[in-house]
Amino acid sequence: QVQLVESGGGLVQAGGSLRLTCAASVRTFYPMGWFRQAPGKEREFVAAINSVGGRFDYVDSVEGRITISRDNARNTVYLQMNSLIPEDTAVYYCAAGLAYTSLLNKPAYWGQGTQVTVSS
Repeated sequence: QVQLVESGGGLVQAGGSLRLTCAASVRTFYPMGWFRQAPGKEREFVAAINSVGGRFDYVDSVEGRITISRDNARNTVYLQMNSLIPEDTAVYYCAAGLAYTSLLNKPAYWGQGTQVTVSS
C-alpha cells in the first residue's frame, strides 16, 4: 500500500501563499492530485498531474492561482497556492490514482489531509 502524507498547511491572510507537499512512502509514477473539503461541503477536486508531469488539470475556481507539480525522484507532489482567498479554506487531501481518468472519481490512495485556513 502507498502512504501519502501532506504537509505545509496553516493559517495565512488573504492574498498570501502556501506550498503544500505530499510525500509518498514508496517510489511511484501514479497520477496524483489534490482534493479539498470545507466543513459541511462535499470533497471536491482541485488539481491533478499525470505520472510524468506533462498534463495538468485544475478546477475552474483555482486555475491561475494554484499550480501542481511533482518530483518523482523525491516521491513528492506539490501544490503551490498563491493569491489565496477565504473560500480556499478547507482540509486539503493528496490522492493517487491508478489511471489519470479514474483519479477524480476513484483515487486508489488518500493522505490524511492538511488544514488550510485563509483569513480576510
